[in-house]
Amino acid sequence: MRDNRRVSTVMVDDVSGSRRWWARAAFAAVIVAVLLPIVVAGLFGTLTLLASAIGAAVVTAATVYWFVAGRGAVRWISLALALLTPIAVLVLFVSQNMLWVAVVTCVLAAVAVACGRRALDDGTGSGAPVAEAAAPPPRQPFLVMNPHSGGGTVVKHDLVRRAEELGAEVALLEGPEVVDVTELARQAVARGADLLGVAGGDGTQALVAAVAAEHDLPFLVISAGTRNHFALDLGLDRDDPVAGLEALRDGVEVRVDLGMLGDRAFVNNASFGVYAEIVQSPAYRDDKTGTVLRMLPDLLGEGGGPRLVVRAGNVRVEAPQAVLISNGPYRTNDLAGLGRRAGLDRGVLGVVTVSVASARQAVGLLGRVHERGMTQQTVTEAVVDADVDEIPVGVDGESLTVRTPVRCTVTPGALRVRVPRNRPGVRPPKVTLDWVRLRALAWGRTPGR
Repeated sequence: MRDNRRVSTVMVDDVSGSRRWWARAAFAAVIVAVLLPIVVAGLFGTLTLLASAIGAAVVTAATVYWFVAGRGAVRWISLALALLTPIAVLVLFVSQNMLWVAVVTCVLAAVAVACGRRALDDGTGSGAPVAEAAAPPPRQPFLVMNPHSGGGTVVKHDLVRRAEELGAEVALLEGPEVVDVTELARQAVARGADLLGVAGGDGTQALVAAVAAEHDLPFLVISAGTRNHFALDLGLDRDDPVAGLEALRDGVEVRVDLGMLGDRAFVNNASFGVYAEIVQSPAYRDDKTGTVLRMLPDLLGEGGGPRLVVRAGNVRVEAPQAVLISNGPYRTNDLAGLGRRAGLDRGVLGVVTVSVASARQAVGLLGRVHERGMTQQTVTEAVVDADVDEIPVGVDGESLTVRTPVRCTVTPGALRVRVPRNRPGVRPPKVTLDWVRLRALAWGRTPGR
C-alpha cells in the first residue's frame, strides 16, 4: 500500500512538472521571438520595428473598440485604421529586408501558443462522460415545433411528418397569436404524454424542459434553432435535426442540470447588462448586427444602463457592464456564451463579469494578459442586483424584464434528456490561452481553473 501511494504521488508530480515545463517553453518561445530581431537587425533597428509591432497591436485593439463604441465618421475611420495598421507594419518589415524575421517570429508565436495550450490542458476539459441509462421508446410523445426557428428548419427537413410517423403528437407554433408553450406542455402531460420535446430555439427548449423536469419526464432536443447550443453540449449533430428524432425509437437517457433564474429555468445562460439590453430591442430579431452597432455606443458609455452589482460566492463585483451566468461554466472567456461547456452535469453555475468602459481597458483585456476587467467564478448561486427595480435579462436568447435582486441557482440532475444512441458525442472544448494562468503555472503557483 505504501509503495502504491508513493508511485501515485510521483505520477501526480510528474504531470504537474510536465505542465510547468510546457508553460516555460511558451514563455521561452516568446523571448526568442523578441531576441531574434535584435540579433539580426541590431538594437536600434529592432526597437523601431518592435515598437511598431506593439504599437500596431495597441492601435488595432483600440480602433476595434472605437468602432464598436463610436458612431458616425469615428466608427468608420476606426474600422479603416484597424484594417490598414497591420498592412502598414508588414510594409515596414519588407522595406527593412526583415520579412523573413517577421515570418520566423510568427512561427515562434504559434509555438508559444501551442505550448501554452498544452500547459493549460489539465485533463479536466473533456471530463467524465455523462452516465447513460437504457430508455424504452415512449408510448405517447409530445413535441412542440417552431417552423420559424433556424431559418425554417422544421419545414426544410419535414420534421412534422417524420415525427408523426414515429407516433408523436406535434403542436406547431404558427399564426399571429402568441402561444403559451408552457401551458401547451402541461396540457399534453395531463393527456398522458410520457415524453416532451422541442424542435426550436433554446428559449423554447428551456420552457418545455422545465415542465419535463417538474413531472420527471424525459425531454427530447431536436436541433432546429439558430445556434442550438444546448444540442451541441449534449453531443448531438446540430446539422442533422432528423437524427434527433431517432431517439424516439432507439434512445438512451442522460441526466443534466437546469439553471434557474428565480423560478424560470434556463438550459444555457442568462445574460445581464449590454447583451441583455440589446436582445430586448424590438429590432434585434430582424437585424442583429445593425442593432448591436446602433446600441453599443450608448450602452458602453457612462450611464448607458442600470448599475449592476453581482455577488457570486465570496466575490462581489461593482458596476460590470456585462454579466453571463451559465448552466455549467464555459471553457472560454467568451462572454456571449458561444463557446462550449465541459459538462452539463457538474451541479454548478459559471459566472463571468466584464467591465470595459474605455479603449485603454479594451487593450488591457487583449489576449487576457492580466486579470483586471474580467472575473470568472464557479458557484452554485449568484445574485444580480441593480440601482433600479427592474432590469432586462436575456435568458437563452429570449428577452425578459425581471425584478431585482435576481437570484440564479442550479438544480443538479433535474432534467432527463432522451438522446439518440448513435450520436457524435461531446468533443473536448478547445483550451483557451490564458496568460494569467500560464504565468502562474510557469513560475510555480497553482493556477486557477
